[in-house]
Amino acid sequence: MNVFLVGPMGSGKSAVGRQLAQRLDLDFIDSDAAIEARTGVDIAYIFEREGEAGFRSREAEVIDALSRREGVLVSTGGGAILDAGTRERLRARGRVVYLRTSVDQQLARTRRSNDRPLLNNDDPRGTLERLFEQRAPLYTEVAEIVVDTDGRKVKAVVDQICHQLGVEP
Repeated sequence: MNVFLVGPMGSGKSAVGRQLAQRLDLDFIDSDAAIEARTGVDIAYIFEREGEAGFRSREAEVIDALSRREGVLVSTGGGAILDAGTRERLRARGRVVYLRTSVDQQLARTRRSNDRPLLNNDDPRGTLERLFEQRAPLYTEVAEIVVDTDGRKVKAVVDQICHQLGVEP
């Protein structure tokens, strides 16, 4: 079984992914970390040099490769679902879980982070709201399971996902 986590930045994909992978005995892979390992530079550098389009192209390639593996839990970047091919591959190759969160929660979870290129501006709330409007329908479209993460402990989210996957704790 493969599991793919989708959702906006700050929704808990990495924290939930690590614990969920352990519970399901899957290899945890963060797609952004995989991109950085493959390129030897951080995401911000790729955005700076190649723009968002260049980054998205790299992201689609990496997620394609990762999703072909067996026994993985992949935490995808927030914008990975913008690519229709990526959405199709994720659905076809595993169980897709959308970690849904509010803009307020995203702001609280990302405010100390300097490695979010899309938030390096004067209006992070406005940016997050625009991204939510654009991406939420795509997260919902691709996901088999939707779990709210606002104000919840990681273990509670993991328990709910396991239940919805039909895996008992």
